[in-house]
Amino acid sequence: MTELKNDRFLRALLKQPVDKTPIWIMRQAGRYLPEYRATREQAGDFMSLCMNPDLACEVTLQPLRRFDLDAAILFSDILTIPDAMGLGLYFETGEGPKFKNPIRSAADVKNLPIPDPEGELKYVMDAVRTIRRELNGDVPLIGFAGSPWTLATYMIEGGSSKTFSKSKTMLFDDPALAHQLLSKIAESVTSYLNAQIAAGAQAVMIFDTWGGNLNPEMYRLFSLEYMQKIVSNLTREADGREVPVILYTKGGGQWLNAMADTGCSALGIDWSTSIADAKAQVGNRVALQGNMDPNTLYASPDVIREEAAKILKDFGTGEGHVFNLGHGITPDINPDHVKVLVDSVHELSEQYHKT
Repeated sequence: MTELKNDRFLRALLKQPVDKTPIWIMRQAGRYLPEYRATREQAGDFMSLCMNPDLACEVTLQPLRRFDLDAAILFSDILTIPDAMGLGLYFETGEGPKFKNPIRSAADVKNLPIPDPEGELKYVMDAVRTIRRELNGDVPLIGFAGSPWTLATYMIEGGSSKTFSKSKTMLFDDPALAHQLLSKIAESVTSYLNAQIAAGAQAVMIFDTWGGNLNPEMYRLFSLEYMQKIVSNLTREADGREVPVILYTKGGGQWLNAMADTGCSALGIDWSTSIADAKAQVGNRVALQGNMDPNTLYASPDVIREEAAKILKDFGTGEGHVFNLGHGITPDINPDHVKVLVDSVHELSEQYHKT
């Protein structure tokens, strides 16, 4: 077992003392990097890149070569599980993900298999193993999955949606069927994340991208309940260390207390909630991850540094802060601006961690 050289990220998630606030960035391996675009072109298309463990490892490591990040995140996609369930994932240029076989009936739900993480999804586990080996203990590796509700929306809609009309119709008209579907997805996500942990992921994150589109009652019934089931059944120790679990609901600032009750280690928050308000809500129960508006990275370096300083000041002293954007980095960001952010967070945060 290779000793971890920089465990700042894991320590912060567990609210342990750190010398400076750790930072990683959602979608840190992505189209804003020219080297990523070159590797994707080499792969042929996005899913071919995801399904090639060596190339997935390469793009995972690319941002770490440029920036002093405190964690790597597995390069993959949240829709690998529905694809492995037989829904036929494909990507239309300019239109995002689509499924050839979306969920349209009770029979479709009944016939959904629970994918084998070391079978249909072995390419993801091979990528995790390859990345862990190549990281050689430099920083921890984050594994991830989509939340059951978020995955269900794509599976029912057949792709991306602005209205979620088909998904919400199922919640209103046939809640029992919705629960059957979400139960199968939750079981699949649990086994998938546990397999990532077994393969070498040292923390895991659940992305509930579309939870904020639900009303409070539906959020609790159809999103949070299933994330709770996953958290309760995850492996929480590997390599002799605790494996932290991060929950992130985009637009979920009003539910932070309920999310903290799941037993997760940390909550990701977007920029619509101030980190000071989030800290006041949850107290010392969980760590917080976030929460700069990704569009800040379009601003000048001086403004980026000022905005980072504001968020660090809003969180204040005390442990349990992982700096991140409130959502994924956008494709046309200047990589030099990312370096400004990473270096600023490390430099400006030291004052908040002096003993």
